[in-house]
Amino acid sequence: MPPSAERARLDALVGEATVDAYDEDEQLTAFQSVIEEHLAVPFQTQILGMEVTVLKVDWRPGSGIVAICERGKERQAIGILDLPLPDPCPAGAQRWAA
Repeated sequence: MPPSAERARLDALVGEATVDAYDEDEQLTAFQSVIEEHLAVPFQTQILGMEVTVLKVDWRPGSGIVAICERGKERQAIGILDLPLPDPCPAGAQRWAA
């Protein structure tokens, strides 16, 4: 898919998720809900060379949309923009990319 077509597809996903949201907080909450609904979890990815399991996507005031990651007994919330997706991406990851 050409980059412009991919960008248009991602823009459409964003518009679909935020159609009824009026301010930034509502938009982020709506987008988090759509990601949570469509993203196949759990999945594994790498953070700083360590494998972690992404358990779910959540909304944290002051942090925005985060992925709840686990490694052993430790859990940490990582901003979704800071978390690399694995290759191949889990089902539903296109909304994350948007």
